[in-house]
Amino acid sequence: MSARLTTHVWIGAYLMRLRARNIPAFIVAKGDPTAGAVMVKLNTLDGRAALFQRSFDLATGSRAWVVLAEGDEASVDASIARQRSFDRDLWVVEVEDKAGRHLLDEEGLAD
Repeated sequence: MSARLTTHVWIGAYLMRLRARNIPAFIVAKGDPTAGAVMVKLNTLDGRAALFQRSFDLATGSRAWVVLAEGDEASVDASIARQRSFDRDLWVVEVEDKAGRHLLDEEGLAD
């Protein structure tokens, strides 16, 4: 039986991994420190962005990051605002990288 990391610890580890690769990132909104959901906004600094959310596949029992919204940055920000309006425990991390790196597909972050 493996214990799940608290959201606060996961966010801290994610930010450290991004910083180790010189990828700027910051917390836009803090949610529940133990069990809040996490969304990651990837800002490619060209007016476009993508919003990732962790999803749970009931058929396989696995978890994966999926794109919830993408397009112009204002539209992605509006999507975040809608999500935050009904989930005050939601964390939002913004990653800024022209090359589109977010590291969410790496071991330890993807699952």
